[in-house]
Amino acid sequence: MWGRKRAFSLPLWASVLVAAGGGAILDAGFPDRNWWFLAPVGVALMLLALVGRSLATGLLVGLVAGLSFWLIHIVWITLYLGLVPWFALGGLESLFFAVGLGLTAVVLRHGPSVWPSVWGRLGIVPVIVAGLWTAREAISAVWPYGGFAWGRVALSQSESPFGPLVAWVGLSGLSFIMVWLSALAVQLFREPDLARMLRTGLAVGAVTLTLVIPNWPTIPSGQVRLAAVQGNADAGLFAENSPGQILQDHTSATLPLIGEKVDFVVWPENASDIDPTRSQPAAQVLDYISTEMDAPLITGTITKPGDTYYNSSLLWKAGRGAVDVYDKVHPVPFAEYMPDRAFWRPFAPELIDLIGRDYGIGTRDNIFDINGVLAGIAICFDIADDQLVHEMIDDDAQIILAQTNNADFGRTDESVQQLAIARLRALETGRTVVNISTVGSSAIITPDGQSLDSLPTFTAGSMVQTVPLSDTITPAMSAGRGVEWFVSGLGLAGLALCIGAARRRWSRGS
Repeated sequence: MWGRKRAFSLPLWASVLVAAGGGAILDAGFPDRNWWFLAPVGVALMLLALVGRSLATGLLVGLVAGLSFWLIHIVWITLYLGLVPWFALGGLESLFFAVGLGLTAVVLRHGPSVWPSVWGRLGIVPVIVAGLWTAREAISAVWPYGGFAWGRVALSQSESPFGPLVAWVGLSGLSFIMVWLSALAVQLFREPDLARMLRTGLAVGAVTLTLVIPNWPTIPSGQVRLAAVQGNADAGLFAENSPGQILQDHTSATLPLIGEKVDFVVWPENASDIDPTRSQPAAQVLDYISTEMDAPLITGTITKPGDTYYNSSLLWKAGRGAVDVYDKVHPVPFAEYMPDRAFWRPFAPELIDLIGRDYGIGTRDNIFDINGVLAGIAICFDIADDQLVHEMIDDDAQIILAQTNNADFGRTDESVQQLAIARLRALETGRTVVNISTVGSSAIITPDGQSLDSLPTFTAGSMVQTVPLSDTITPAMSAGRGVEWFVSGLGLAGLALCIGAARRRWSRGS
């Protein structure tokens, strides 16, 4: 029986401090610092702070951990939106953290009684904890307003030895594994009666077990030569440019490539600040580039086919215009559109009124057929949306073109955090990912997660490379969202058992 004399619990004040430190350490595991090994340490400290806590105090500890992590992790928002949106988004995500860790405290407190054997405490409790963490990430990634799929533990591992596991289990599965390792370490710490050598051996064995899984092999199905152009354009939401300046910047950065033999040219999100489907001069510029390069051009722009604006990507061919269009399916709330404007406006009217144009939600598929090459198209935060990535692979994408505009965020961590997502998508899907930005971070990432080419930030330039195409279906893509549902279900089922045990104890007055 799990005895009270074995119980470990920090004083509440110490738990709060440890949780705050854990949040900061977890952030340090992400780019730009990219000390990936600190991410599981940060998670472990949060879990340690929860040991012995009730649901109520677990909620408090979770809120502190969430605020510590999120307010550091997304401080880049303040660069162009200021303090209110930063604290609002960080606060909302911290509420998810609070609920998730509060429920985890219930599992850590009552789980050892539900599974009283040492192997139950070590084999089952960490699985339940990791499942709950994954469920919290999954929910916050899709709700509310489409969610915010940022800050997941998996995203800290883009350049770590654990990164290739994403091809087997997907992003949610990788988060589960990393949190499971952290939870196992905490549970081993709670087992002082076990010999130190045994506890060390179990910890080392668990890490080794995950690292010996071989990388998923990606077999090229062909190759394509492409040019990706970074115009170094001031393309921020509130930038004051003369009309056509951003288009001119990308045109100027492309002109030195004339004479290069490529299969297509790709520009970033919003690279044409004048809609060529409604402007003849802009269309003539794209025609010129396509003609001189003797290749199709993929460019971002803002379209308005009717009464609704869209953040769009165009497949442009000289003399034919836009032969295919993808409209962004996941516009960013409070940036690209204002949800429930009448409700939110009284809280910060000046800020809400800054977003004067609401972009529509696209309904087209995210695949371009570029002269026989099937390219998945992701515009900015689309690359963080699991469902959109699965859809492009289901539609036989052989390469992923991730067009983005990071001009609003300067030299902050935002662009490298997004590049980390693109790197993991390359591993997860077994596809080359071309992450092309207006200002950086731009890179071509091969299916093994390596950077084939990259560009300095805030420098006009181009990447011209021959890259592999692939029809490989990784286990992660084959499983779809199944891994996420499965591990989340384990967590929720285990939580239900722990709540039942807690209610029985309360009814007995213990």
